[in-house]
Amino acid sequence: MNTSTLRADGYRTFATLVLEPSTPLRRALLLVGGALLVALLAQISVRLPFTPVPVSGQTLGVLLAGAALGGSRGFRSMLLYLAAGVAGLPVFAGGGAGLGWLLGPTGGYLLAFPLAAWLVGYTVERWAADRHPLSSFAAMLVASALIYAGGLLGLAVWGALGGRAHGLVQLLVLGVYPFVAGDLFKAALAAGLLPGAWGLAKRFGKL
Repeated sequence: MNTSTLRADGYRTFATLVLEPSTPLRRALLLVGGALLVALLAQISVRLPFTPVPVSGQTLGVLLAGAALGGSRGFRSMLLYLAAGVAGLPVFAGGGAGLGWLLGPTGGYLLAFPLAAWLVGYTVERWAADRHPLSSFAAMLVASALIYAGGLLGLAVWGALGGRAHGLVQLLVLGVYPFVAGDLFKAALAAGLLPGAWGLAKRFGKL
């Protein structure tokens, strides 16, 4: 591990490394960039006939943004993303927007995004989890599990409020099983991209 990536309060994130020196404008752009990444990947969306939850690229953006920005900035970037969607910008899956998305069947997943980004960012700042594929993949899996937990809770509340109470098995069929393979792929992709980005930074003299 190159000690040049170590700060007094933990390891540097990739975004802060690339965008040094830090300025208020650059810090703001980091938050906007993370939110924009998730918004763009959210447009990759496929509806399934048996669940109200679409397959989308959102979670890949959440994982990458959290790792690149770090815990606090990743959390705030995802809050910015949610605020943009609630305000009416078409940033949710398939161009969706509005408060209804947070109150609907996908609301639990969306509300878990800030926590998932914070968790990934924390593992980067605390243990440099983004430097190696295996540690990066493990961090992505834990964060993905957190998103699933939020999603299942949201689905349960949504169903109960609509008079359609779901059991645990039905919740898993609606909100987990159809997405596991895709999320494993996204976690593996993110786990490969991050160490590769650090390798490029070292090659171009950023480390």
